Amino acid sequence: MDSRQLDDQENDSEVGAVLGHGARVLPAVTVDTYNEELRDSEGFVGDRASGRAFRAILDDWRDRVVSALGEDPFGDTPTDEISKSKLDKALSGDETVAAGLVHTAVEEFAHELATVVRRFLRLKDWHGTERIVIGGGLSSSHIGQLAMGRAQIILAGESATVELRPISNHPDEAGLIGAVQLAPSWMLAGHDAIAAVDIGGTNIRVGIVELKMRKGDVSKAAVWKSQHWRHRDDEPSREEAIQRLAEMVTDLMERAIDAKLKVAPFVGIGCPGLIDERGIILNGGQNLPGNWEEEGFRLDAALAGKLPRIDSHQPTVLLHNDAVVQGLSEVPNMEDVERWGVLTIGTGLGNARFTNRPKE
Repeated sequence: MDSRQLDDQENDSEVGAVLGHGARVLPAVTVDTYNEELRDSEGFVGDRASGRAFRAILDDWRDRVVSALGEDPFGDTPTDEISKSKLDKALSGDETVAAGLVHTAVEEFAHELATVVRRFLRLKDWHGTERIVIGGGLSSSHIGQLAMGRAQIILAGESATVELRPISNHPDEAGLIGAVQLAPSWMLAGHDAIAAVDIGGTNIRVGIVELKMRKGDVSKAAVWKSQHWRHRDDEPSREEAIQRLAEMVTDLMERAIDAKLKVAPFVGIGCPGLIDERGIILNGGQNLPGNWEEEGFRLDAALAGKLPRIDSHQPTVLLHNDAVVQGLSEVPNMEDVERWGVLTIGTGLGNARFTNRPKE
């Protein structure tokens, strides 16, 4: 199933759309499609440009270097344990074999990324895409940005006019900042901040996002404070993960209130997968702790009851796909184009395509 099967969610009413989980019509954009799962004979096309794919390419080249030279510049360290910062350092260091190894892996990955971009651009809902923002953990590193730049050159050599651009905010913050675009300005009016959550297959991040709103404009929104939990290390049950998440949100809300920030009774959440209008994760949640795709399970209901009331109001908890939310952080930077997309290079490859809505 892909997002086009949820066309019945579309609602041209801003109020109705914004208050629905996985909404297709948001205040600033229409979400044309997201969570596309392209396949070829080898499996999911997006997996070819994921963080895991880059590691697999690097691992393969390490084996080749050992076979040819008898020595690995990274020693016995497993590829998954080599940090992005160490790879960045090797790329610009004096050890020529290490630099060449990383550069070769980046080059091969760039070709895979270009291939994946081509495949997305062939989709009906991606036709006419003028710009693609690249987010996710790899995009914040030098190796990720080099791969992106090389992919751009490869595509330009084929006369593809789409622009690839790194996400403006750090990916860890973009997945929180984008949540302010899920709510209409009237819901945020009179408040200084919202709580936002970014749930991934490895990490959960919670933040208080300051709106810095002027006349309904939230383009200056920024993370005030945040907390991070690498849940994959702890292997919690679903219930334990939700309890920990509730505690993180509650703690940050209380700290914000103590700092005299007027927090809106609204929590925006980005999580993997296809989200229906009830807030049920239809698919794509397989990397989350426990079974988040269980029939009848609603994260908003499970979480809301564990959160404190704000000004006597139970917080509204709204879910959308994590790539959509991360992409929404770029809304202020997309006024010069009409159709644009986002690819997030993380555990997998998140994706979404947007069309800007006319300003009222």
